[in-house]
Amino acid sequence: MEITALGYIGINSSQLDQWGRMATGLLGMQQVDRGGKMRAFRMDDRKQRLIVDGSSDAGLAVMGWEVPSMAELDQLAGRLETHGVKVTRGSRALADERHVAELIAFVDPAGNRLEAFCKPELASEPFKPSRPISGFRTGALGMGHVVLNVEDVEPLLPFYRDLLGFHVSDFGLKPYGLYFFHVNGRHHSFAMVGSGRKAMHHFMVELGSLDDVGQGYDLAQLEDGRIVYTLGRHTNDHMTSFYVNTPSGFFIEYGWGGRIIDPQTWQPHETFDGPSLWGHERLHMPEEQRKRLRDMRLDAAARGVRVADPRVPPLNCAWLDQVVARE
Repeated sequence: MEITALGYIGINSSQLDQWGRMATGLLGMQQVDRGGKMRAFRMDDRKQRLIVDGSSDAGLAVMGWEVPSMAELDQLAGRLETHGVKVTRGSRALADERHVAELIAFVDPAGNRLEAFCKPELASEPFKPSRPISGFRTGALGMGHVVLNVEDVEPLLPFYRDLLGFHVSDFGLKPYGLYFFHVNGRHHSFAMVGSGRKAMHHFMVELGSLDDVGQGYDLAQLEDGRIVYTLGRHTNDHMTSFYVNTPSGFFIEYGWGGRIIDPQTWQPHETFDGPSLWGHERLHMPEEQRKRLRDMRLDAAARGVRVADPRVPPLNCAWLDQVVARE
């Protein structure tokens, strides 16, 4: 598998000032470019991770996927072309704009633009968060993850799983197809929701401290309508997070404590417990849908479903041991 991480995300939005305020004031990113209709934001030692282009309001513009070297980039391009996918070599100007050595561009069967690149540029100055946070969890795990709404998951599976080499982490089939994929130790760097429409659902950034997330939650609650999912914890990647509205109409997940897996031994499986162990009340949904998800959480709680934390010693509680043994 050539692709090793989600490197960057590009957004098309004319709401540049609103994006700037949210990315810095709430998320804690560092704004590095205010030229023309472009904004760029840092999260670590890379020159940029999030790019906002003000030339349109199309939403997701590009997902940038990292490969280790030019050899892997050529190998990926060759395989795509062999399977009938049109590949465009990025110009020197585009590579400079992305702050990478080389890149290729192509689209998935749903028309989403992807770029694969190698040798990203590092900044000469240390990352300076725009509000006091411990930092973002990136490095070999990449920028975070991105989740797309798609009309139907099935036609896209061969492209992402078989052609790009993304590995299925887990999946759900009811009430619609939902697939999570890993490309490194992060439980998922990409996911698709077969919701019947084409749009960005959310991207996730992970913080170095739970307190970073909690303090962000306090800040988000100061703005009416900013929070769309309350604080909660996911069942599959164990992330403790909340979700916020963006100026582009999709969401950002702001989280901590995501699961690290071993890609060599991980076995894909179907999930049945619903998306969240607790919390994550979907404030934007109609009550009927919210109740269905709430009932799934309450059912998981009644069955004693929980995540074991290897950093915390067991309680040696006989009652709890009996509950866990029955699962």
